[in-house]
Amino acid sequence: MKNQERLLKLILSPHISEKATIGAEKNNEYVFHVIQNATKPEIKDAVEALFNAKVKAVRIVNVIAKKKQFRGMEGNRKAWKKAYVSLQADQKIDVAGVQ
Repeated sequence: MKNQERLLKLILSPHISEKATIGAEKNNEYVFHVIQNATKPEIKDAVEALFNAKVKAVRIVNVIAKKKQFRGMEGNRKAWKKAYVSLQADQKIDVAGVQ
C-alpha cells in the first residue's frame, strides 16, 4: 500500500515546453516534473501505473537552482528534477488533459 501511495506522489506534473512538445511528436518522449528523490525504476512504474503505457527508457535531469537579481535584490530559483520518459512505438499519452 505504501509503495502505491509513493507512485501516485512521484510525478508532480507534465513539463510543457517547445522542446518537450517536439520530443513527444518526433520521438514519443514525454517530460515530467518529479520529486527530488525519485529513481528511474520508480518513475517507470509510476508512468505505467498512471497512464497505462509501456515505458521503453527513462532519463533523469537535475535542474540546478539559478541566482537571479531583481532591483538589486538577490534570490534563487528552486532546483527541481525532470524525467524524460520514452514510450514504446505503439503507446501514447495525452499530457494536455492531465494538468
